[in-house]
Amino acid sequence: MFRFLLIVFISFPLTVLAQSAELPDFTGLVEKHGAAVVNISAVQNENNINNQVIPEIPGMPEDSPFYEFFRKHMQPFPAPRKSEPKSLGSGFIISSDGYILTNAHVVETADEITVKLNDKREFAAEIIGTDRKTDIALIKINAADLPKVTQGNPENLKVGEWVVAIGSPFGFEHSVTAGIVSAKGRSLAQENYVPFIQTDVAINPGNSGGPLFNMRGEVVGINSQIYSRTGGFMGLSFAIPINVATEIADQLKISGKVSRGRIGVMIQEVTKELAESFGLSDSKGALVVSVEKGGPADKAKILARDIIVKFDGTDVAASSDLPRIVGNTKPGSKVPIELWRDGALKTIKVEVGETPVDQAAESRKSKQSKKPNASNRIGLVLSELTGEQKKQLEINSGLLVEDMQPGIASRSGIRVGDVILGFNSKDIKSIEQFNELLNRIEIGKNIALLVKRGDMTTFITMKLTSDDKKN
Repeated sequence: MFRFLLIVFISFPLTVLAQSAELPDFTGLVEKHGAAVVNISAVQNENNINNQVIPEIPGMPEDSPFYEFFRKHMQPFPAPRKSEPKSLGSGFIISSDGYILTNAHVVETADEITVKLNDKREFAAEIIGTDRKTDIALIKINAADLPKVTQGNPENLKVGEWVVAIGSPFGFEHSVTAGIVSAKGRSLAQENYVPFIQTDVAINPGNSGGPLFNMRGEVVGINSQIYSRTGGFMGLSFAIPINVATEIADQLKISGKVSRGRIGVMIQEVTKELAESFGLSDSKGALVVSVEKGGPADKAKILARDIIVKFDGTDVAASSDLPRIVGNTKPGSKVPIELWRDGALKTIKVEVGETPVDQAAESRKSKQSKKPNASNRIGLVLSELTGEQKKQLEINSGLLVEDMQPGIASRSGIRVGDVILGFNSKDIKSIEQFNELLNRIEIGKNIALLVKRGDMTTFITMKLTSDDKKN
């Protein structure tokens, strides 16, 4: 009897070990769907390379693909000035006539883009459109009958489920890595419009823009970022859900830009302590800390200290949910907002406004369609804003930074797409006025430019040197 029990006891764990050794087989998935994954490389003209914001990674050579991949998590400094092709990232074919999805940060600054297919064919690609807020880009090559991916539903993903990435890390084309879904709906700092899929799939520079597959061979995400304290992979990778990407791609394909709703509020998370202070039973919603004067929320009588708990019937569980929900709402729509005010729920209606267009993307289109203006004393190529641009940005005057040459402005942090509103104490209304003020400044003197970048406005100072000659 004792011997029988001993045999059963020993054989049970051996059976468990045998079962746990059965890992998934990815070979069929890769063979069937890998042909739709592409390698993307690009050339940037020397005059345009110097104005890029590239992350500083200690000990990393300037031509390393790490620079572009980790730019969001490192301190910026001027990019190298070489005009050489670089393997920037990956992408995947979404239609047999040549439309390809990738990350915006992979292609948005490129002058020439080359797409290399799995069968070694190479094609020049054109940018259909980019969206910085979601880091999505749609490009196209002139080809037909191409293999394409099958798109899945990220909502059906389960935490712990196996997923596979295919891409070109460090230029090693069609590399395959696998892991599991670690979390869903992750919010990252400065990324308000994407509920990221977190995985532990090994993602490295060059994987940016490549597909994340589920075990059925369906694309569920676009590999976009990693989180790292060392500059290397540490088990935290983030992918943009494919449903978010395709919604953006559809708009880019139709109009080349993305229309996104806004209501004009600044918000913060509702902590347990804040919820208690406001008499709210749960720490949910988005606390309004300020309201843009004359904006949609102001017109709807939304007040600072209101807590928005529902927007157009959708629960706002956390403050990070609100920008995504509002952004996906069609501008001009009149929608109900449920909010907590003075210890009670209140419902009001707001007419959703439209987020201003990405001026950096618009400046890229402008450069493609017309000959740019000459650069000025500090290396800025400026253009005057159109009436429509002023209306969208809600400003009366300013100059758009279309391009940059090497100079004090690029070294001081000015970027393509910035809008210059002021020069020292003067409002700027024309290029002629700007250059006239600039040429009055003596070498060794400081100037302060009032710059609008997205929703932020700040002064950037710089001291003119002997290299900054008068025009």
